[in-house]
Amino acid sequence: MAFDTTPQTTPQTSAPATPQTSAPAGGPLGTPRLSARDKLVLFVLCAAQFMVALDFSVLNVALPELGADLGMSRSALQWAVTAFALPSGGFLLLFGRVGDLYGRRKLFLTGLALFGAASLLATLAWDPASFLTGRALQGLGAAAIVPTGMSLLTTTFPEGPARDRALGISGTLLSLGFTVGMVAGGVLTDALGWRSTMALLTVFALLVLPLAPGLLPESRTPDRPRLDVPGAVTVTAGLLSLIYALSTAADHGFRRTDVITALISGLLLLTAFTVIESRSASPLVSLPMLRRRTVAWGNLGGLVTFSMMSTVVFVLTLYLQETLRLSAFETGLVFGFQGALSAIAGTMAPRVIGRFGARRTLVGSLAGQGALVATLLLLNAHTWSVWLAAAAVSLASMCHLGAIISYGLTVTSGVPDEEQGLATGLVTSTQQVGITVGIPLLGVLATTSRDLLSGVHTVLALDAAIVLTAAVLVGLGLGRNQSRV
Repeated sequence: MAFDTTPQTTPQTSAPATPQTSAPAGGPLGTPRLSARDKLVLFVLCAAQFMVALDFSVLNVALPELGADLGMSRSALQWAVTAFALPSGGFLLLFGRVGDLYGRRKLFLTGLALFGAASLLATLAWDPASFLTGRALQGLGAAAIVPTGMSLLTTTFPEGPARDRALGISGTLLSLGFTVGMVAGGVLTDALGWRSTMALLTVFALLVLPLAPGLLPESRTPDRPRLDVPGAVTVTAGLLSLIYALSTAADHGFRRTDVITALISGLLLLTAFTVIESRSASPLVSLPMLRRRTVAWGNLGGLVTFSMMSTVVFVLTLYLQETLRLSAFETGLVFGFQGALSAIAGTMAPRVIGRFGARRTLVGSLAGQGALVATLLLLNAHTWSVWLAAAAVSLASMCHLGAIISYGLTVTSGVPDEEQGLATGLVTSTQQVGITVGIPLLGVLATTSRDLLSGVHTVLALDAAIVLTAAVLVGLGLGRNQSRV
């Protein structure tokens, strides 16, 4: 595979309708300086993304206590996760396009308000129905926050070093949010009870919401084509079906009738969606955009890095607690170390991308993630393995974060501002589907194995092979681009 070794240049793009960053350079190695207002805008957008990422994991360790308090059976507890995952993943593309057409800022603020109110409802829940309603509304709010927040970020910060830095910070907080949630969930549940995990999200929303209206400019497409209703219905229903099938299969396997039915329905609905989009005058998803190499192969890289890293975290959690007999708090410390190195990677990634380009960074990050996951095959039942696990998963997470930032840049670079909501909707849909799909497809091999350690080894071997194969395919698929990606 040949790589372009000539210096990378930044293509000129149309001027966004939103304020630009200040001086494009001035820090070390050309790192852009951000104005005070830019920093506040970045804080608001990243805090909202961090809040949503936190919600994915903060409740996990609290589920047993939650079930006992609200009278939910073990089988019903999966809905505490699924009720959030369904709307948060299912409505992403639709809300990304709605934000493009009718105002990203408006939908972002609506999502924030809904998320905060839903978190308060979940905090005060008096029975399973009220709690699950709060979780579903949280997911709906997250579906509005994530694509519009990413669109506001990519239209506020121009393509080049400023956007690289902004996406680097955003990607770091996205990764940290999931990790911090695992640690904070255990600490809060032990100290204050499960309701404190939902109260934490309420506090986050209350901190961000008052700042956002005065800082974020409105952003939408200059014209207002009609919303593609048939496309919106089929893609949303298809994603909902697939996410339900995969989420349920994670706990109950793929043999259940409802899982099989939902899986087939989801695939048929998404097939119908592609037919509708090819014939629509104002498609929800531009098929020519999906045929762009950067969009197609970039999203493949994102799907693989998210799905496979979430699987590693899942099986290592089982391994550390059930094989090495670590406590939940000690397990959290292992992943806390991972989060610290991810934060370092977030500061380094924009410089690496500026030096080598997003495409080569994506391919290299995938290769590094796969190779480091492969070293985890040396894990055994001896206590020294905890050090190998901590080191390997932390370094793999640094590569994972590099892949997150570079795939987002790969997909959104060169996309006109009026289609940024669509592009970032694809990016965030890939994130949500990736987080959802990895554990049921591979993690189940560990949970159903008679010998947990051998099951973990099987999952890690497949995981590493998939990531390394994806690195080769993405490198070949993207080829030699003339742009900075």
